[in-house]
Amino acid sequence: MTRPRLSYEVFPPADASGTAALRDTITSLNGRGFEFVSVTYGAGGGQRDRSFAAIDMVAALADCPVAAHLTCVGVSRTDAESVIDTYIDLGVRHIVALRGDPPTGIDQPYVAHPDGFSSTAELVAAIGDRARARQADISVTVSAYPEVHPQSPSLDHDLDVLAAKVAAGATQAISQMFFVPERFREYISAVRARGCGIDVVAGIMPLHPAERIAGFAERCGAHVPPQLLERITHSDDSRSTAIDIAVEQIHALQEHGTTRFHLYTLNRPGIVRAITERLDLS
Repeated sequence: MTRPRLSYEVFPPADASGTAALRDTITSLNGRGFEFVSVTYGAGGGQRDRSFAAIDMVAALADCPVAAHLTCVGVSRTDAESVIDTYIDLGVRHIVALRGDPPTGIDQPYVAHPDGFSSTAELVAAIGDRARARQADISVTVSAYPEVHPQSPSLDHDLDVLAAKVAAGATQAISQMFFVPERFREYISAVRARGCGIDVVAGIMPLHPAERIAGFAERCGAHVPPQLLERITHSDDSRSTAIDIAVEQIHALQEHGTTRFHLYTLNRPGIVRAITERLDLS
């Protein structure tokens, strides 16, 4: 089986203990051959500063390139330009452009900033414009939804949105979490049938703690098969079972040609490191 190409996601810490956890996450995952580590973004003033500080720390510690997230929510075009400039000054050359969830919740309608972006495609285009103005070579990753975005009326609409982001300059996509490999394979087939050649990286979320992740998945429109939850519930070691399930999911996708996987860590390095140890990384 072909060696999987892995990347992972972390989030900015809110306090000293969180900073220590993030530091431990990065150092614990070094040496595993990751393609990149992405750092999520907080749009508010203090959250934005934490994002910058986290990116700076991760860049200093990680043995792989850093990708910085940027969302449309609550961001004016001027604000976005300023953030992009800061990213470039920090040495970031890979931005993950997302619409982002409204402060009132993922299930609430998106309302653009009065001077902001009506779509992620507009943000992608703005990143490209600013990168060219700064003479910086920036690659842009966007999101993809194997089970359709919870606010999307149809798969066709979702594919149109993805195609618009590609047309604006996106070079790859990372999928939302999913727990049924067939859903991802069917989605990729639909993307290709739409004539969209973008590389879609499979987003893998370990089901631990199961209830918390299942609740989050439901809000994101990601189906968690009851048998997976039952398997974890009746396990003597729920953590180990969640790792087994993630590895099985990756292997099932590898058998059908998927080679790239993005691991959502929630700043918990132990589970992700265990996943890499059970995969063939030779």
